[in-house]
Amino acid sequence: MKPAKNEKSTQKRNKTAYPAALPERGYLRLAQIIGDPSTTPPTPALIPVKKSSWWAGVKCGRFPQPVRTLVARITAWRVEDIRALIAKAGE
Repeated sequence: MKPAKNEKSTQKRNKTAYPAALPERGYLRLAQIIGDPSTTPPTPALIPVKKSSWWAGVKCGRFPQPVRTLVARITAWRVEDIRALIAKAGE
């Protein structure tokens, strides 16, 4: 049985979505941390702040420093650092 047309498009969109659970190790881009409502489906925010607030927090030390050594012009954060930030905020 063939899936309906709108089921097929839903399956395609879900492939591009970020996983709901954080991986054990790895890196996250800024849109994965603060969310991106313009994607289909929208990426939920792990830390609900705006982009400028995030960068101000990084500058003053409230949020973890990024890693820029992966590929030129790519900024990412270690999943471990983001997990620690979420755990600290939950205390």
